[in-house]
Amino acid sequence: MEDLYILGIESSCDETAAAVVKNGREVLSNAIYSQIDMHTIYGGVVPELASRAHVEK
Repeated sequence: MEDLYILGIESSCDETAAAVVKNGREVLSNAIYSQIDMHTIYGGVVPELASRAHVEK
């Protein structure tokens, strides 16, 4: 049987993640970009800062 590769992408206002999974069981790659450090200073997500950080990345 031929292998099945799945690309999963998730995005929210302060995080973006992507992963490649083989046959639904083996994670081949996983990457996460998070703005948590920036928002923690302010006690939560600041939309203006999140927007600027998205443009920069």
